[in-house]
Amino acid sequence: MRLICALGAIVWGACATADTTYIGSYLWTSDNPQFGGISAIYLSGDGLEFIAVSDRSFFVTGNITRVDGIITAVENAQITSMTDTGTQGDSEGIAVAKSGAIYVSFEGVHGVRQFDGVDGASTPFPTADAFAGMQNNSSLEALAIAPDGALYTIPERSGRATRPFPIYRFKNNAWDQPFTIPRRGAFLVVGADIGPDGNLYILERDFTGFGFRSRVRRFDLNGQNEELILETGPLFHDNLEGISVWDDGVGMRITMVSDDNFRLFQRTEIVEYRISD
Repeated sequence: MRLICALGAIVWGACATADTTYIGSYLWTSDNPQFGGISAIYLSGDGLEFIAVSDRSFFVTGNITRVDGIITAVENAQITSMTDTGTQGDSEGIAVAKSGAIYVSFEGVHGVRQFDGVDGASTPFPTADAFAGMQNNSSLEALAIAPDGALYTIPERSGRATRPFPIYRFKNNAWDQPFTIPRRGAFLVVGADIGPDGNLYILERDFTGFGFRSRVRRFDLNGQNEELILETGPLFHDNLEGISVWDDGVGMRITMVSDDNFRLFQRTEIVEYRISD
């Protein structure tokens, strides 16, 4: 499968397993100067509402319009500054609890905060000792929440090309590191979500010098049963950083969003694939 995927990425731009299908991409634009840098996204269960995170500590909320399941518009977009973040900046990951609490991971000052809604007060979590040694601009990129309420976060870099990515979990008011996932090739972690199937989906990115490659891998919550779900070649998508996995009634759908880094030559796009199993 890896050889087939490698050839597919070269010839067609994207490689998916036999049960993963490309649905489409939507170019998301706005005249608001604060719009951009989207680094994480959460979708409601029906895929019609979203909460996104800008890496400049803004929430972006709105509605998605679909025709035959394909995104045709983003409407009612609102940009709200995060409150009470203090010295924490560079917001990168999002997870939303069943209660409505919003969790955001940061890599400016490495840590996680809880928000009581997009315009509500925020509270910092305790930090793990391991966070202190993380690289600047390369720490807690990915954040996901499990059905039991445990939070999982992953740094962008593991510290060495041959070192696995550590998975940190916040459970029972304390951090631990229950497992690692293997680091394969030049890809770095940029997003994560726990899907309706209870598996951990990891979005990874590699900048080749003339475009971005993206990859999605799937693991169980013990870090086992690794599966390659998707791999794209350079320039097929932009800088995909956010991922949300949800059930659209036909199968599980992966929705991803790109970070344009507030650069004119990049774009913010919402990209979707369906997983049939």
